[in-house]
Amino acid sequence: MHTVNQTATKVLTETVTNLPHRRVGILGGTFNPPHLGHLIMAQQVGDQLGLDEVRFMPDAQPPHVDEKKTIAAQDRVNMVQAAIADNPLFRLETAEIKRGGKSYSYDTMKLLKAQHPDTQYYFIIGGDMVDYLHKWYHIDDLLKLVTFVGIKRTGYPTTSRYPVIWVDAPLIDVSSTAIRKKINHGHTVRYLVPDAVAAYIEEHHLYEQND
Repeated sequence: MHTVNQTATKVLTETVTNLPHRRVGILGGTFNPPHLGHLIMAQQVGDQLGLDEVRFMPDAQPPHVDEKKTIAAQDRVNMVQAAIADNPLFRLETAEIKRGGKSYSYDTMKLLKAQHPDTQYYFIIGGDMVDYLHKWYHIDDLLKLVTFVGIKRTGYPTTSRYPVIWVDAPLIDVSSTAIRKKINHGHTVRYLVPDAVAAYIEEHHLYEQND
């Protein structure tokens, strides 16, 4: 017969054993190209939530983006690798690239959770995207697989019908669209993207005629 203390210890041990062993952030996107805003967002979330790592996950074929303006997946992967190479917190996640087709977050996270059941995933999105969560594919099922982390944005509420952890991060008014336009018009993108990304874009003549 178990004593009360033995039973309590057994329950506690089982509870700890069943808890996720790793806490991983997921920052998805087209990364066309990756810029300093992406890096700042990922760093702040990783630091403030004490995550083991933050994974940058390029889309294969994002369902909401005009694919004609999205360069080859391998170029985007290479730029992400260049952007995060010097940060031990950051990793590259290629699950969506490998799967191909439309990149729905639910399908991806279902796959990753099946592969790594001991990992708690934190899905990072901008505060402007929180209002659109109700339109996400299988959002109710996705909520069972991840914890959403919203980056606070000026002019957007920090309330949602869905559970969201809110994080403060410096607001950098830069976008991949603006960067592509600058390159297309022959303007510098120095200090908007990491030097390694700028070098890759220049070497491969990216975005010069894309927009």
